[in-house]
Amino acid sequence: MRTPPTHPGAGVPDRFPGFRVLDQKQHWDDATRSVVLARIGRPSDIRFFDIVEQAAATALFDELLDQEGDGRVPITALVDARLAESQTDGWHYDSMPIDADAWHQTLAALDDDARDAHGCAFAECDRGERRELLETIRTGDGDWRGFHRGQVWSLWTRYACTAFYSHPEAWDEIGFAGPAYPRGYKNLGLDRLEPFEVPDVHPDDMPSTRPDGGADT
Repeated sequence: MRTPPTHPGAGVPDRFPGFRVLDQKQHWDDATRSVVLARIGRPSDIRFFDIVEQAAATALFDELLDQEGDGRVPITALVDARLAESQTDGWHYDSMPIDADAWHQTLAALDDDARDAHGCAFAECDRGERRELLETIRTGDGDWRGFHRGQVWSLWTRYACTAFYSHPEAWDEIGFAGPAYPRGYKNLGLDRLEPFEVPDVHPDDMPSTRPDGGADT
């Protein structure tokens, strides 16, 4: 899964030039504004994961969402808050433990895989080693350490994607203009933009970026 950096200064041109969803916050009601702004403040304290699990989860989410460096969406804190407050999807596979137990067990199994392959915890592996381990889990045959591979992958990606796309910086990346309440939307339909929205720039029309942070035009 490839997710470009969400900050304009991160070496990737803006897909929606000049658009920032938080510029619309004055149009939201107090309750909505409070919920959204809470997501961009200091991440909540970790309450569900222990310190070893926190490291493994952070490394896992970095690979699933291709995040690195400063400005990352705090996926671990967002997922941890959900699990600490038992805010699950309301279901789980009958062949898997409940989500809370499944997270504890699969993160431990991920560390076991890393130690067997590289002699260190998953978080201590380099990015190439992490990706190789995850690809093996995703595409291997049979169960993975007693778990159905597809169900583990579903657990990890569902929580990762839900957390990522709850964050305003991810909304900027996809051009989502934020909550519609109470103002609402009036221009419904394909390519019918609101006055505060901006059209996207096709990747082929964007300047390509170089590893040194420069841009080719």
